[in-house]
Amino acid sequence: MSEREDGRRGDRRGDRDRRPAGARRNARGHERNRRAQSDRAFSSSAPAGRTRRADPARLTAFETLRAVSEEGAYGNLVLPKLVRTHRLDRRDAGFATELAYGALRRQGTWDAVLARCVDRPLGELDGAVLDALRLGTHQLLAMRVPDHAAIDQTVGLVRAVVGAGPGGLVNAVLRKVAARDLSEWVAELTADATDETARLGLAHSHPAWVVRALRQALTAHGRDAAEIEALLEADNDAPVVNLVALPGLGDLGEALAAGAEQGTLVPGSVLSSGGDLHRLASVREGGVRVQDAGSQLVARALVAAGQGPGGQDADGGAEGGRWLDLCAGPGGKAALLAALADRQGAHLTANEVAPHRAELVRRALRPVPERAWTVRTGDGRSTDELLEGRPVEAAGFDRVLVDAPCTGLGALRRRPESRWRRSPRDLAELGPLQRELLHAALDVARPGGLVAYATCSPHAAETLTVVQDVLAGRRDAELVDALEPVRAAALPGSLDADRDPSRPWEGGAGPATVQLWPHVHGTDAMFLALLRKR
Repeated sequence: MSEREDGRRGDRRGDRDRRPAGARRNARGHERNRRAQSDRAFSSSAPAGRTRRADPARLTAFETLRAVSEEGAYGNLVLPKLVRTHRLDRRDAGFATELAYGALRRQGTWDAVLARCVDRPLGELDGAVLDALRLGTHQLLAMRVPDHAAIDQTVGLVRAVVGAGPGGLVNAVLRKVAARDLSEWVAELTADATDETARLGLAHSHPAWVVRALRQALTAHGRDAAEIEALLEADNDAPVVNLVALPGLGDLGEALAAGAEQGTLVPGSVLSSGGDLHRLASVREGGVRVQDAGSQLVARALVAAGQGPGGQDADGGAEGGRWLDLCAGPGGKAALLAALADRQGAHLTANEVAPHRAELVRRALRPVPERAWTVRTGDGRSTDELLEGRPVEAAGFDRVLVDAPCTGLGALRRRPESRWRRSPRDLAELGPLQRELLHAALDVARPGGLVAYATCSPHAAETLTVVQDVLAGRRDAELVDALEPVRAAALPGSLDADRDPSRPWEGGAGPATVQLWPHVHGTDAMFLALLRKR
C-alpha cells in the first residue's frame, strides 16, 4: 500500500479537527469564527497555543523516530512494541505505522525541504524537534491529512513532550512547508541537481551511492537501467505485509477472517490488511508468521530443488536428510524450513553466531515439533564444529541455506532507516564474510548436496560476484538452475514470462540465478543461487 493510499483511510482525528468553512485569522494569528455576520469573534488563543497534547498515534511514531535517532534502534522492531504499549486500535496502529516508516524512508527529501524552511542548519536543532518536524512534513506532503490538523497536532506533540518553547518554531516552519505541495518542492529541490543521480536521490529520498548501486544492479541482473525510477518509487511504498502458515502447523483462517487476502505468489500465504498483527492468536502462537514472499520462495525453492515428481511430497521436497540453516537469525526462514523438514522426515540444524539471535531462532521454532530441529550457537565458518569432527560423508548436510549477512539494499521498504545507515564501506567489509560463509557451506555439504546462497540485496558485489569468486576457487561445486525450483515453489502462473526474475548465468549459457524485485514482483529484492556439491 502506498503512502498516499494509506493516507486515504485518513487521519480521522484530523477530520474532527477541521476548522469551519471560511474561518479566517487576524494579524496576530487568532482565528475569527464566522458565525452570524454581526456576531464575529476571535478565538482566545493562537494556533500554537490551542493544542497541548500528544495524540497517541503520533506519539507512537515520534517515539519510534527518537529510538532510531538516539539509540540506533530498528524501526521495524521498536514500532510494534510501542503500538502495544500505547494500546492503539487497528486504525491508529495503521496511521502510526505509515507515519513512522514513511518519515524514516523519506527523511532525505524531508530534510532537504526543512533546510529551506529553517533559519539555521538542521544540525543545530534539538533532535526531538527535528524528528517532530519530519513527522509533520510527512503528513503535509505525503499523507491525506488536512494541513491544519498536521500542523496543530505536531505543535501539540512538541508542546507535550519537548516543551512550550519550540512550539512557535515548529508552527512557523510547517506553515512554510505547507505552502507548496510535494511536486513543487521536488521541482525546487532538484532544479540545481548536478546530475541525474543527484536528482533521483533528492526526488526519491535515497543516498546517491544507493541510487548508483541499484542502477548497476539492474544492469548486472539483465534488466533495463531505465527501471531505476520505478525501483526507487517501490522502495518508498509501504509494503504489503505477507503472512505464511507453517506447513502442517498454521492456519490462515483467522487472518482471512480479519480481512487478509490470499497471496498471489507463494502457496500458504496471505496479504495482510495491516494493523497490529500480534492481535491474531495464530500469529502470537507462531503457527502463522510475518515473512516476505521472496523469503518464502527462497526457503521453498531449496527444498524443491533437484527433485523429480517421484521424490516430492505435497510440499515439493525430498524425504529425509540433514538440513542446515547456516545463518539462521532471527529465524523466519528457519521456521519455514523446519516445518517442511518435519513433514518430510528431515532434521534442520539452525546455526546462529550471536547468542541473543540464537534465542530468537529458538522462539521462532517453538511451534515446530522438536524432533525436526536443533539450534546451535557458533561461527558458521567453523566447519569442524558443524561436522562434530566427523567426515563430511557421515555428518554432512543434504540441504544448506546461506542467508548471508548483507547490506539489505533489497529490503529498504521494510527497514526504513537502513538506507541512511549503510555506506559503500559496508560492501567491502561484508564481501569477505559472504565468501567465507559460502565456502563453509560447500565444505559441510555432502557430495550431491545442494547449497542455496541468498541475500536480501541485488548488488552484484554481494550476489553474482560472490558466487563467481567461490566457484572459481573450487572444483567440487557447480552452479545449478535456480529458476525452475523457484517456479516450482511459487503458485502456478505467478512468475509469467514477462515477469521472469532470472538472469542467465554468464550471459545466457548455463543455469540461471534468480533476482526478485520490489517494482516487478512486489517482494524484497531477494537473490538466489543454487550450487551442488560434487
